[in-house]
Parts: sequence; C-alpha cells; structure tokens
Amino acid sequence: MTGAALALSVRGLTKRFGTTVALDNANFDLRAGTVHALLGENGAGKTTMMRVAFGMLRPDAGSLEVNGTVRRWRSSADAIAAGIGMVHQHFLLVPAMTVAENVSLGDRGFFRGFDPRAAADRVRRIGAATGLVLDPAARAADLPVGAQQRLEIVKALARDAKILILDEPTAVLSPSESGELYAWLRSFAAREGAVVLITHKVREALAVADEVTVLRRGRAVLSGSSKTLDEAAIIAAMLGGAISTDKQDSTAKKVPGAPLISLQHVSVTDERGVRLLRDVSMEVRAGEIVGIAGVEGSGQRELLRVLAGRLAPDAGEARIPARVGFVPEDRLRDALIPTMSLVENLALKEAGSQHGTMRWEDYSTRAETAVREHDVRTSGVESPARALSGGNQQKFVLGRELEGSPAALIAENPTRGLDIRAAVHILDELRSARASGVAVVVYSSDLDEVLTLADRMIVCFDGRASATPVDAAAVARAMLGLAS
Repeated sequence: MTGAALALSVRGLTKRFGTTVALDNANFDLRAGTVHALLGENGAGKTTMMRVAFGMLRPDAGSLEVNGTVRRWRSSADAIAAGIGMVHQHFLLVPAMTVAENVSLGDRGFFRGFDPRAAADRVRRIGAATGLVLDPAARAADLPVGAQQRLEIVKALARDAKILILDEPTAVLSPSESGELYAWLRSFAAREGAVVLITHKVREALAVADEVTVLRRGRAVLSGSSKTLDEAAIIAAMLGGAISTDKQDSTAKKVPGAPLISLQHVSVTDERGVRLLRDVSMEVRAGEIVGIAGVEGSGQRELLRVLAGRLAPDAGEARIPARVGFVPEDRLRDALIPTMSLVENLALKEAGSQHGTMRWEDYSTRAETAVREHDVRTSGVESPARALSGGNQQKFVLGRELEGSPAALIAENPTRGLDIRAAVHILDELRSARASGVAVVVYSSDLDEVLTLADRMIVCFDGRASATPVDAAAVARAMLGLAS
C-alpha cells in the first residue's frame, strides 16, 4: 500500500486554544484503500486533527489536501461535499427525531421535501449493506447507546462518504458487533474508500489497520505499517515511555465474604410488555468482582440497574444494600451535568435523599478529597465537569461513587473512550475496591478487559443470566446462546 495515492494529507498542522497548543506542526497521511489507526493519550490531539480535516475547526497553520488537491474548508458542509464523513465519539443526534429524520437532517430541502418513506428505505438499504440495522421509525432518544453509535455511522454513510473518520467507534459495541464493523470497514477500504480509526485499543488497531500513527502532545511521534510495529512500541510512543499493561491482578485476592446483593427469580418488563429480564437469580459477595457479558439487548443493561437499585423488578425479590455506587456507561448523559461544578456534581449523589439547607462547605471538602485520592486532574473543584478530559471525568465519577465506602459498586463500560493510562487507573481502582471488601460488578463490551478483572462471570442472553467459566471461548459461546 506504500505506493497508493493519498486520500487525505495534512502538513505542518498547528492549532491553539488560548495558551494550549493542541497540534504542533503535526503531519498525517491517509492512503486510498487503507484503514489507518490514529492513537494517542487523551489530549494528544487526535480528535482535534480530525476535526480540522472535517472542517469543524480552522487551523492556525498548516495545509490540508484531499485526493491531491489543496483544500480550505469554510465549514463541515464543504468537507462532506468533498466526500469526508466523521462519526463522533459523543453523539450529535437530535433526540426527539426518528432514525430516518436524523439520517436525513442536513439534506438540501429537508423541511420542504422530506419523504418519510424514502428516508426509511435509505436507512434499511444501508443497514442491509453494512449490518448496521436500525428501525427507521425509532426515536433517537429511545435507542440504547450502542444503537445510537450505529446511527451516527449510518448518518456518515448516507452522505456517500469516501473518507470515513471514526472516533472510538467500537467503544460501546460487543465483540461480535465490533468484528462485524471492522469487517465492513475493511471491505469499504477495499472498494477504494479510506478510513481513519481513532481508537485507544492498541491490539485492535494492530489487528485491523494497515497503518498506524501515534500522536503525543500534538505531534506525530510514530507512523508506520501495522505489520512492522508491535504493541510495546506503540504504547511507548503514546506515553513517552513504558507503562505496565500486565493484565495480571497485582492486588492480593481474598476469599469472598458474605453475599451483599441477592436476586431471586427477578424479572423486568418494559412499558410495551416486552420481557427484558427473565427469572434471574444470582448473588454478589463482598470482596469479589463479578463480570457481566452479553451482546446488546440481551438484558445486561437492565440487570446492572437492578443490581444498583436503580430499577425495580416487577417480579421476584432483589436484596440490595442501602449504599451502592453506580458508574453508567455514558458519563456525560447519565453521570454528570457538564455545566455544573465538581462540587455540585458530587452533591447530586445525595440529591434524592437530603433535605434542608445544602452544606456546600462540606461538599467542597469532600470533592477536594475525591479529586486528590483519585488523581483527578483539574484546576479546582469549582471547575465545570465539561472542562475535564474524558479520563478525568470518569475518575471523578468513580471517585464520587466510591466515596464513603459503599457496600457495592456497579460499573458499566467504565473505561469507554479512555486512553491506556486512564483505563489502567480505572481498572486498578476497581481492584482496590474489591480488596477493601466492596462487592463489585463490572460490565464491559471489551471482553478481554472484563475477563482480566472477573473472579466469576455471568453472561446475559435473551434476558436470562447464566454463570459461565472465566474463559473467552466459553463466554463467547454463551453470548450467542450456544450450549457449552
């Protein structure tokens, strides 16, 4: 592929935000017919570079070429017209609109000439071609996170993009869904397309991509063929040195204690009468990590919320401790109010149980303690949550939920969208919680991740939950409903 024409090329790209230099004379080449992985820590400049390429940001210096032609975008509309599509990590959907309406939004003449039937047919055609199947009539707000991710990808494909930029596209997908997406990206590239894959998953990048570029502090510090690079070299380039990614648990394991959470014949039915959980019985003991796995829609989302005491079953018995921490997978939608300060976001934890005058001085002291103990990098606890990087937001959410030593902690995709350093920190925090006697339940769409953490595994399929050996092959078969 080294002789292939360049579909996208940036040279000397520089972008500042005030005194912060996000890109510093950075270079990047995307060849036609290839998948190119772009890696780096949070804040390394990956998303900023691609937002410049997509016309969302204007660079302070540097040049951009598309298929050999120098281009200057006035807006993303110019980039879209030139055949570039971008799928953002944080979704840009209109929640009240349907899938078909979201896909059609931005089309010329949308409001005057919108044809619901034609729009629905387009969604179905894309789904049939890619495996990214969606109900055209479903409201975006009603879709689970994984389906919202698929909708963002379908939106880009509907614009006839020849260059696709995907920012952490598999963060909320199951292993099988990720495999299907990557297979489709390979076929897209083989049909003269080109793909930029922004990801923190080094092994997947090496397995899927033809080429890899690593950014660190706004500069490209490593670029080459995935066939000539290994995991250690990429991680060292990302972090400016080695970091231990040994997945063996360094925390001494103890014999689990007494059961703290118990479900007996629990079922959950939604407002449409659809049974989401079916006769689930399980327990979680003090000082253990129970891993949860399942393809999207198998009932794991509801199971986690029942375990966390956030969802009441309509049948069976759920014995839940009074204090259970809960880390939802979408921190910006379900865990934080981005415009509020860290102090205010910590106070939200008790908003439903407190009354009387708010003890702001106490909350401020507690927020400072959480920031210090959980290594949250921030200018101060009065800073709004949106000012923090994704990794620091997640560290704060986890620290808030662990504050006061809860009996149990439920974590849903806790490392979603995080770089290696932040992910290692989060996983170490979960192991420390187990060592302190907390009953921990972890769901992750990254099967390798949850297997490295779990003392026991529960797999959800068709609303049922079954104990499964802590073994990748056994878990994968159970996720597909296959007998062991």
